[in-house]
Amino acid sequence: MYEKTRRAVLGTGIAAAGSGLLAACGSSGPRHRTGGPDGNAMGAPGPGAPAGDTPAQYVSPHGPEVAATERERGPGPVRTFRLTATATTLDIGARKVTSWAYEDQMPGREIRVTAGDTIALSLANNLPQPTTLHWHGVRLRNDMDGVPGVTQRPIKTGAAFDYRFTAFYPGTYWIHPHSGVQLDRGLYAPLIVEDPKEPLAYDKEWVVVLDDWLDGVGGRTPEKEFARLTAGRGGAMGHAMDDGSADDDGKRGATATATAKTTAKATAKASPKATATAKGTVTAKGTATAKGTAAGGTKHDRSPSAARKKAAPLGSRLLGGRAGNVAYPYYLVNGRSSQSPQVFRAKRGDRVRIRIINAGGDTAFRVALGGHRMTVTHTDGYPVVPAKTDALLLGMGERYDVLVTVKDGVFPLAVIAEGKGRSAMAVLRTRGKSPVKFPRPKELDGELLTADRLKAAEDVRLTPKEPDRIIRMRLTGSMRRWDWAINGRPYDPSQRYPVREGERVRISFINGTDMWHPIHLHGHTFALTDGGARKDTTVLLPHHKVNVDLDADNPGLWMVHCHNVYHSESGMMTILGYQK
Repeated sequence: MYEKTRRAVLGTGIAAAGSGLLAACGSSGPRHRTGGPDGNAMGAPGPGAPAGDTPAQYVSPHGPEVAATERERGPGPVRTFRLTATATTLDIGARKVTSWAYEDQMPGREIRVTAGDTIALSLANNLPQPTTLHWHGVRLRNDMDGVPGVTQRPIKTGAAFDYRFTAFYPGTYWIHPHSGVQLDRGLYAPLIVEDPKEPLAYDKEWVVVLDDWLDGVGGRTPEKEFARLTAGRGGAMGHAMDDGSADDDGKRGATATATAKTTAKATAKASPKATATAKGTVTAKGTATAKGTAAGGTKHDRSPSAARKKAAPLGSRLLGGRAGNVAYPYYLVNGRSSQSPQVFRAKRGDRVRIRIINAGGDTAFRVALGGHRMTVTHTDGYPVVPAKTDALLLGMGERYDVLVTVKDGVFPLAVIAEGKGRSAMAVLRTRGKSPVKFPRPKELDGELLTADRLKAAEDVRLTPKEPDRIIRMRLTGSMRRWDWAINGRPYDPSQRYPVREGERVRISFINGTDMWHPIHLHGHTFALTDGGARKDTTVLLPHHKVNVDLDADNPGLWMVHCHNVYHSESGMMTILGYQK
């Protein structure tokens, strides 16, 4: 799945340009189309517009400003896709589960286009709930962003919606719903926008999608998990145990204070040697085999049922304490558990580009390729000054592109659920059979790279400039109250943080909680300070601050939220709004 030679990648793009049709996924059954942009009046409010009016002082997602920006990008060759979101049975390797997915597969079929192409995708909703489609990381026209109640009405059961926009910027992106906690099912797929002037040289390309999985296991669903976490808005809820997190006044407990101090040192060293003590093996049988304890003291259980029953604290010094709120029974690489991993094949000396996407709901992943060093070339779709590393850490929503030169043999692409004591894997082999067990790759405990150590490539750096506007967003809430919010206010679609087109905007993200949060901004990329990487998702450690700069060049109403789906759904979301 998702393995392409460089020749195949280029050939597919050429074939699509000739036919005007890259891929078409069939769907059946009658559908009522609820709306989308009209080819003769793009940007005009239509049947897909959300209920309620945008305040007069703000640019509407369906306003002329949005249409004008899209015209400047210019229409390109049309690439037509059809997707159906449906309830289905999925084989995740260890077992079969009932869940929701696009076209009965998970991850969904890859969408691949060339920068400048126009994507025309029709999403049919056969789910028992309304849904939408968000294009994560894509700087697209606002009315196609897929946020229900803001940029479009939810797509009702039995209806469809036509998404159409120019994919102007190359990069590694992905799609997922923006409705409730649907993201934590099988509704996601990679979106690759190729650079027609690709400067990298490589022989093969692999797309690797990471996920945490609970849906359909032991009667669990994301909705039930969210209900347990928020029951009474307090307590040690669901499968998450309070381990010295913020008390009701938002103050840190002694344990969290000590951990946060340790984190600063561990992060500065950027090495997981100080952040994990787990030892053992990576295996193709069973879902977790590492022995010992994780940084937070969690035993590495051997079965999903044990992980669920123990409800032990989930801890990582690298993440500043608690690693997550949910103990998942399975962790997946391209929809497969470690019991039946995907196998990538190559020849010795092949230069391989690996695009890694964290599609998880509540889990950061540490990734390493046994026996190999990786060269990071991109993060969140944008090029960086190449940097070598043994391992990567990806928060939910983050993406990294890396290059590796393949050695001869069989190697694990090892994936650790950071701070949760469980693992997943894929396999790279040039010959022979894949063994049942692999030693834990030393690279997992070697040099670890995080985004704050990267520098943007020269051609994508922002021009140095003082900000015209500074917006302060403090992340608030605690695990006891389960009152996640921004600046103490849970999500209200009528709230706006105003900006104006053409401004250089600095957003100061301040994490006032005892939990780490991956923060995602729709429709834009921002720059980390001092020439840092261009990103759309950044990790905020507990009681840390991150300043990011962006150019306000994409008018509309844009979400800012934590990409932990349970945090965002409980209230850690807000809207950046362009004023007229």
